Amino acid sequence: MADRDILPGTVKPVHYDLLLTDLEFKDWTYKGTVKIDAKLTQASSEIVINTWDVKLHNVKVSVEQTKAGQTFESTDFAYDTKKQRTTIRFKEQLPASAKAQIVIDFEAIINHDMSGFYRSQYKPPKDTPAAASVPRDEDFHYMMSTQFEACDARRAFPCFDEPNLKATFDVALEIPDDQVALSNMPVKEEKPGNKSGTKLVTFERTPVMSTYLLAWAIGDFEYIEALTDRRYNGKQIPVRVYTTRGLIEQGRWALQHAPKYIDFFSEKFEIDYPLPKSDILAVHEFTHGAMENWGLVTYRTTAILFDEKQSDAVFRNRIAYVVAHELAHQWFGNLVTMDWWDELWLNEGFATWAGWVATEHLHPDWDVWAQWVNEGMETALGLDAVRASHPIHVPVRDALDVNQVFDAISYLKGCSVIRMLANHLGTETFLKGVAIYLKKNKYGNATTQDLWAGLSEASGQDINTIMGPWVEKIGHPVLTVAEEPGQITVKQSRFLSTGDVEAKDDTTTWWVPLSFEGKAGTQGIDTVALTTKEETIRDVNDDFYKLNSNATGFYRVSYPPARLVKLGTQLDRLSVADKIATAGSAAELAFSGYGTTPALLSFVQGFSGESHYRVLSQALDAVGTVKGIFGEDDDIRRVLERFILELIERPLSTIGWDFPAGEDFNKGLLRKRLLLAAGVNGHTGVQEEALRRFRALRQDPANNRPHPDLRRPIYRVALKADPADTVAFLQDEWRTSNAPDGREVSLATMGHVFDAGVVTRTLLPFLFGRGSDCVPAGDMHYLASGLAHNRVARPLLWQYMRENWGEVVAKVGGNPVVLDRLVKVSLQQFSDRGALASIEGFFAGKDTGAFNRTLETVKDRIRGRAAYRERDAAVLREWAAARGAA
Repeated sequence: MADRDILPGTVKPVHYDLLLTDLEFKDWTYKGTVKIDAKLTQASSEIVINTWDVKLHNVKVSVEQTKAGQTFESTDFAYDTKKQRTTIRFKEQLPASAKAQIVIDFEAIINHDMSGFYRSQYKPPKDTPAAASVPRDEDFHYMMSTQFEACDARRAFPCFDEPNLKATFDVALEIPDDQVALSNMPVKEEKPGNKSGTKLVTFERTPVMSTYLLAWAIGDFEYIEALTDRRYNGKQIPVRVYTTRGLIEQGRWALQHAPKYIDFFSEKFEIDYPLPKSDILAVHEFTHGAMENWGLVTYRTTAILFDEKQSDAVFRNRIAYVVAHELAHQWFGNLVTMDWWDELWLNEGFATWAGWVATEHLHPDWDVWAQWVNEGMETALGLDAVRASHPIHVPVRDALDVNQVFDAISYLKGCSVIRMLANHLGTETFLKGVAIYLKKNKYGNATTQDLWAGLSEASGQDINTIMGPWVEKIGHPVLTVAEEPGQITVKQSRFLSTGDVEAKDDTTTWWVPLSFEGKAGTQGIDTVALTTKEETIRDVNDDFYKLNSNATGFYRVSYPPARLVKLGTQLDRLSVADKIATAGSAAELAFSGYGTTPALLSFVQGFSGESHYRVLSQALDAVGTVKGIFGEDDDIRRVLERFILELIERPLSTIGWDFPAGEDFNKGLLRKRLLLAAGVNGHTGVQEEALRRFRALRQDPANNRPHPDLRRPIYRVALKADPADTVAFLQDEWRTSNAPDGREVSLATMGHVFDAGVVTRTLLPFLFGRGSDCVPAGDMHYLASGLAHNRVARPLLWQYMRENWGEVVAKVGGNPVVLDRLVKVSLQQFSDRGALASIEGFFAGKDTGAFNRTLETVKDRIRGRAAYRERDAAVLREWAAARGAA
């Protein structure tokens, strides 16, 4: 594999026996011994193994040959820090052997970087006593857990850390006897440890699996439990949610879902859940949303904890979906694992799709596929429309490279093309193909071709031919429609948001399911597909037709301007997903120059009678992008604000501030979005009521807490009225809130302050400082994103990052994922070529290896935004003047 920087292949691990002892909480070190049963495939005088921040002490290799055995020892280690490998050199040559054991004594660090084996800081609830041995300092208590995906098992113990080097694992942990240890499998035995006050916890052996799925955790944990309805080998499976002490009741919403999802997927995939238990653990510091460790899934607290009285309802939806996503991985990713990281989409794209399928099963009233089109597919189309994007199946050379592929292409475009294919085949046929794929490859590794083979067997269709370009090629098409009486011609071409497609960019011909509605004399959706660059469809109803019905296809549609206007008057004939996708396409086409901003706004204006949360969200998102790019022009901004208020006037007039019991889930989300949009854009009545409620809260916090869903609308208005005081209040909320989402809501909100002095004096030191009263690295993106979306704060944020780059890099420590995400959210909202030149100049001499892919997409986004502003500024000023800009 010339395109992969991988281990030599002379050692094939079969089983690991891992023992960790001597955990020291002052210097955060530990000792370990790992015994690796392996095959030595050829004679060699060295063993190359993955390590990072791990110090080896002694290595002993026992080799069985016929009836005799040989033992070899070494303390000769060559560490390659960049490649995260250690070469163990022996004075004699190790013979090839089908049965060998490698025993390594080592020591390592319990780091604070949210990768490998690491510690998380937290503050237990008041009046909640912690176990005596729990590590603590003046500010925090600590728990410990692991995060090994993508390539960080090597940071906890020496191992052959590649996804296709699967093995079984025995894990034993020596821990304080008043704490709890968890791992992938149930506890096998507990007995006193070698040190006073400790116990040795040994776990059952795992199935064959990849190193990145191994997990353990140590802390002051408690749990709640439920059982699956189905029986597995005659027994119901215990499902537990674990938290640090005092938070366990916030895990009940997740626990209502997890057992049902296990049963659902066991039936749909035609393979019973393969482990004897399923644990969920809330981790206080976490890079992503969650991690699918087999049998011990770990979560960011806001992705798993929910308080019925204190949490924003949006987290009800988030938790239900994330739990489903992670449990889908127990089959798709864990039982069958991609062969190498270039096939990451096999894990993530599928788990995303399956997660929404399962969420819809439990919550049909949520309209989750409309949500998907609004939030998921639009995000995927956005990233896929920049020249610096990448194919779903993307070359991945090494560990640093893979971290940047955990993005909207692998997750969201991956899900989009799976959803498109499942819609084409029918969900039942699609799932039958998935079951074939899983059964053929269980406990092994697989490729995209293996999935296509299973789906082809189930459907009788050549899946590789129709799906190959979607996975192997970069980008997606825009279908440009030309009309003649009674017929249309549809032409596909590569879509770029910069609007500058060249011949070399447009070499792919996609299989495009048209989902066409509007054949004269017929009803329903025609399943015809476009398989050439251009095709004519005849017998078309001149009054009404549409492409991509229900937005099941991953592409843009460019209608003639008059047709788009007409569709704006025929919204009753469009489904919710149709409206969202058509508005999304109109916005992107205006952005790229295929259409114009006035045409977009005219179409969006037709949504003024709309009351569906997801449709109005898409409309407000579209206008919000225009406002974000052109809003530095005061006249344009004022007219756009008035336009937004007119757009939401009708639903706002009836929505009110109260949340009736038993209200529809989406209705509650609509209220929050309407009040937020109204307050931010200058609605006098909403602003007055928001300020009244905020002042009442300041006067008597105990008795005047706002409804959780009203916090953001109220806080955003208060930020405008009194920036310094409101930021001080939000920082205090960040420190003291008992709500699971309190810290996230506070950080995400305070970044929208328009006072440059507050940004410079208060928020930037708070964001980038290293003390206990500063934002932890894993949460920096919440505040940075708000600042970056803020026209006043954006340049100040970038100036600070330029002037203090060493400090920025030092804060994220050894976690490239955090640095990659920070660069993305902080810089991609610029809309001028001066900022682009500044970014290019600053990073020209820097090591950008941890975020080079992301940096290129950021620069492409800025190019697109700058081109859009240059192209449409004059016509938008004319539009504003015609609407009475003053």
